[in-house]
Amino acid sequence: MSPDSQTASPQDRGAWARLHNHALVSLARRVWQDDCTLDRAFALICETAAGTLEVERVNIWRWDAASGRLQCLHHFERSRGHRRAGSADAVLDVGRDYAAALDEVRVINRSAAAAGDGGLGDYLQRHGIGSLLDAPVRSAGELLGVICHEHVGRPRTWSPEDQAFAGSIGDYVAMALEIDRRRRLEGRVRYLELHDPHTDLPNRDHLLGVVHAALRPMHGADNGLAAIHLNFDASPHDGDAGHELLVEAAARLRRDLDGEATLARVRGNAFAVLPHRHLHETQALVLAERCVDTVQSCLDEQGIAVIVTAGIAFSRDLAAPSADNLLRNAETASHEARRNRHGRCEIFDAEHHRGLVERLHMERKVREAYEAGRMCVQFQPEVELSTGRWVAAEALLRWRDDQGRCRPACDFIDVIENSGLIVPIGRWMLHEACSLAQGWPALANGIGPKLRVNLSARQFEQASLVGDVSAALAGSGLQPGRLCLELTESILLPDIAVAAQTLTRLRELGVSIALDDFGTGYSSLAYLKRLPIDVIKLDRCFIGGLPDDPYDLAIVQAMSTLAQRTGIGIVAEGVETQAQARTVRECGVQRAQGFLFSASLDNEELVRGFAD
Repeated sequence: MSPDSQTASPQDRGAWARLHNHALVSLARRVWQDDCTLDRAFALICETAAGTLEVERVNIWRWDAASGRLQCLHHFERSRGHRRAGSADAVLDVGRDYAAALDEVRVINRSAAAAGDGGLGDYLQRHGIGSLLDAPVRSAGELLGVICHEHVGRPRTWSPEDQAFAGSIGDYVAMALEIDRRRRLEGRVRYLELHDPHTDLPNRDHLLGVVHAALRPMHGADNGLAAIHLNFDASPHDGDAGHELLVEAAARLRRDLDGEATLARVRGNAFAVLPHRHLHETQALVLAERCVDTVQSCLDEQGIAVIVTAGIAFSRDLAAPSADNLLRNAETASHEARRNRHGRCEIFDAEHHRGLVERLHMERKVREAYEAGRMCVQFQPEVELSTGRWVAAEALLRWRDDQGRCRPACDFIDVIENSGLIVPIGRWMLHEACSLAQGWPALANGIGPKLRVNLSARQFEQASLVGDVSAALAGSGLQPGRLCLELTESILLPDIAVAAQTLTRLRELGVSIALDDFGTGYSSLAYLKRLPIDVIKLDRCFIGGLPDDPYDLAIVQAMSTLAQRTGIGIVAEGVETQAQARTVRECGVQRAQGFLFSASLDNEELVRGFAD
């Protein structure tokens, strides 16, 4: 037992002080571990305090300032090694004097006789406690509670070393409470970082961790991990689905899935579903359809027009395990389902995706080439069949890639059309071609050769088209009569009336209009009657069978006759043999272009050809 403060020698008191310090250091090593919970810290503190001070009971109480009462947080009995959260005396009314002392002193040293009547006195008498050595628990100046060292039996005199030790134990309790508070706060912050604040579902970051942990090498016929992306597209008039609707949709999905999958909110209007077991393709489709039905019915009940689509991706399509790529693949598939409108669910197609990636890479390279000035224009000459002279040329877009190769438009035209690059590139090409054509030598009639420039559907839709053509003519000095704009039937098909107005405005500039790939559409003959067309260009598909194919021969003869009687010019495309050239001329076609006469040429070679 600790020595009496009046009789103990300095040597004894020093030994007890060292013993107390050793106990505190040992306690600190165990309590301040990262894996030590608050309950475990309380148990270690109470056990160490009881053993060092040699008391039977140690209790940790929380102070309730509003009621002036103590509530037991942890109880320890040394003789039985018994510990538990709380005690039979869960709440204790300590009275005003004791409460006042808690705010004033570092330790409270009281005997049962001094406790007086009331809750504290009854408590001491009931448990046979002769003396108390209590230490208030404070943090940042706030009284949090008290740790009570309760000596059972005769009253005991506490030495200064005992009191100093008890005060330190109170500090340890305060630090344990503070550490627990910070851990709970950090845990809450981390929880908020990984969960959606509206639906309380895991967010994308959380789901990435779950997917990463679930990915593993596939074996045998295992289809691997599946991910489902649910996307909601509200109508433009209704806007995005509100948070209240998404909360309700999330609740219904959670009930419907019933623990068979992890549900997360990964975008503003999108959920992701990660099944807990590997699914075959049909099983994943059934689950995705079920999820779409659940969400669609929930949103439909609110009277908001929302289209719900699902995308499914499998880890088997990943080149390497990647949680981010798996979720992205599922999202890509859901957008594909929304775009195609063939069904509500789409399974990610790895080959198709690789094609998209290649297209994106191509788009970036073409955009860089355009910005760096590596686009150029070549020309394919148009020949007068009766004399063999070059009388016109069609401008052809080319791209010089990083290796210096001249890439034909067929390699990248779809990319620039779908990306919108066709508009600025087409405008540049029109200006460039007109500038080059201005330098071509005049023909025998004293007029320069005709320049033919193709227009894309995107260019034709632009309100600035007529202005662009006018600017190209003015900037280059090219005579309007030397410029012919070529269009395909697909450009004119959407709205014939609007197309006729645009073509009329173009012709008012003095340029002519050619209908390219003539004869391959659904109503080409009707166009000749309703649209201001100056030239038709016979598609190469009718030339390839000449002179042997009777159907091709009849079609070329009919079109030539039609052109002659209506006063429209006609040009045969894709002429590659002398027999084809001879046949189209015999049919009445006066002009042609194709590899028989020349492949595409740089402007310098074209100028030499015009001069010869």
